[in-house]
Amino acid sequence: MRRGLWMIFRWPLLIGLLAALGLLSALLGDGLYDVVSWLALGLPLLVVWAVRAWRRGNRGPL
Repeated sequence: MRRGLWMIFRWPLLIGLLAALGLLSALLGDGLYDVVSWLALGLPLLVVWAVRAWRRGNRGPL
């Protein structure tokens, strides 16, 4: 089955954009910016953890 570039790179691109948003918001300000940066930087880690748990056959985070 042939897959296009969008099908291959859509999730890594989204995770990269979230990480960039988190780093940028951490540099810009305090308060709400800190919350956005924690969420944007924590979500990719949660995704990686869930994928690894799923590949090992565990139940995952939920």
